Amino acid sequence: MNAAHSLKVDHLSKSFPTATDPLRVLLDVSLDLTGGDSLAIVGPSGSGKSTLLHILGTLDHPDGGSVMIDGRDPFSLSENELAVFRNEHIGFVFQDHHLLPQLTVIENVLVPALAQGKPRSEVFGRAEQLLESVGLAARIGHVPGELSGGERERVAIARALLMQPSLILADEPTGNLDRRTADAVTELLLSLQSDFGVILIAVTHSDSLAAAMSSRRELQDGKLV
Repeated sequence: MNAAHSLKVDHLSKSFPTATDPLRVLLDVSLDLTGGDSLAIVGPSGSGKSTLLHILGTLDHPDGGSVMIDGRDPFSLSENELAVFRNEHIGFVFQDHHLLPQLTVIENVLVPALAQGKPRSEVFGRAEQLLESVGLAARIGHVPGELSGGERERVAIARALLMQPSLILADEPTGNLDRRTADAVTELLLSLQSDFGVILIAVTHSDSLAAAMSSRRELQDGKLV
């Protein structure tokens, strides 16, 4: 575990304007996690899970409260500084992979490094090691269309870990997979998360994924319970 990694969320709130009164989605959400922790966030559709994930990923701004990642407030940064911070500190694993179809497996894994220019040799080596860790060493030259759904999700996991982030955010990472493949991806994701000592937060409807995490919270009426 890497206790130096930390996520502290205090009294987070978020609402969206409507034709009448604002729609209050998040109310007084607080979290305190350190490296090696894993958390499943569950709740019905429309409960605000994705909104919370977007704020934790600095893709959206809260109305109130604070988010501290590794002791820093990302929302105090300029847009350019925030983009760099997000790239270096946060990894994303999405249900639909978001792999670029024209790129090979290893090129997709290297995408986060492209923001810093041409990937250095050590970054390329790390990409190769990650693909070996997820069992895809023999597939690095293939394109996503030649992979199964489970293989594409493993590429997404490798990509999320490339920049050695503090925080991995997973949005329904097993949602499009059959049960056997989903269980294998869950085991892999948690194994790598533990090995790298990062914080993992997964939004999910899967009871089996939620049960595998070290803690579970439900979003009800805008609050984590």
